[in-house]
Amino acid sequence: QVQLVESGGGLVQAGGSLRLSCAGSGRTFSIFGLGWFRQAPGKERELVANIDKDGITTYGDSVKGRFTIDRDNAKNTMYLQMNSLKPEDTGVYYCKAYTYGSSAYEYWGQGTQVTVSS
Repeated sequence: QVQLVESGGGLVQAGGSLRLSCAGSGRTFSIFGLGWFRQAPGKERELVANIDKDGITTYGDSVKGRFTIDRDNAKNTMYLQMNSLKPEDTGVYYCKAYTYGSSAYEYWGQGTQVTVSS
């Protein structure tokens, strides 16, 4: 089992920055792919950024050039640096850890609220 806890959310003005953290416990992070997702009111959950177990990153189109995902396996922690925030970035941000292969499984955190005011 893996427990994931997000932190760092809050209220920020448009153009500002926030840094989210996702701390994991229970198993070493290094075997997992990791991702950040967000869900705005009335919308489906969407991928924000992903970093696989080898450190390769991908981003949703709406955040490219503004957000940076990173991981520190020694600390069992993943980060999301969010710059140039926009009101449309508002939502609950979730972290996910997942494994690979035919018996893949995944774990989710409880989420942290990010609100960007205009």
